[in-house]
Amino acid sequence: MKKISTVLAIFVAVTLSAQSLKYGITGNIHRGSIVGVHDRSIGKYGGGLGVFAEIPLVENDVFDSAWLYLVPQIEYSMQGENAEVNVDRFGVQKYHYDYAAMQIYLKWFFHKGNMKRDVFLFAGPRIEYMVRQKETVDPAYDVIHYKYNLDDEVNKFGYGVSFGAGLKITQQWSAFLRYDRGFSKVYPNNDRNNTYNRLIALGVNYYLNENWW
Repeated sequence: MKKISTVLAIFVAVTLSAQSLKYGITGNIHRGSIVGVHDRSIGKYGGGLGVFAEIPLVENDVFDSAWLYLVPQIEYSMQGENAEVNVDRFGVQKYHYDYAAMQIYLKWFFHKGNMKRDVFLFAGPRIEYMVRQKETVDPAYDVIHYKYNLDDEVNKFGYGVSFGAGLKITQQWSAFLRYDRGFSKVYPNNDRNNTYNRLIALGVNYYLNENWW
């Protein structure tokens, strides 16, 4: 909880310190998985919902012409994976983990002089904290396969990187394609592989306000 409180405090402080900013709601659908564990993983579809702020790092006199932003973002993300090892005997193995996550992006618009284009790139660090854990696994499966998975302990805190590209559709809407790649282990007792989270997402941003930047 202390980590979550610290993240929220940083987000609020950065947002309030900006004199001119945009803010809004972001949502996505994604397919994620945990690398290097649970043979025959088929991944898992999930969703994410959050809030963001866009703080201009360049300021021009031309309307809406800033092409570089700092973008703190907080979201709730439904992740994990499903696996299909000997389904007739064990059924589908389900590892469903939900996270409260934060990214801090640098967002860069293609531009010519002060006039920015509609296409943008973004990238930045990501941290996440597991707030919900639900596993639906036949105990007989664990008896046989634990020696391969080593997944009895789950790391609640994780970190990684998030990056992608997008398109501004209207003044209030933009769409994006995003990839998240974790660097920390989901299963710390697995000493064979770096069992990190990954996902690819398609999403939209909706701006609740607009201004000159």
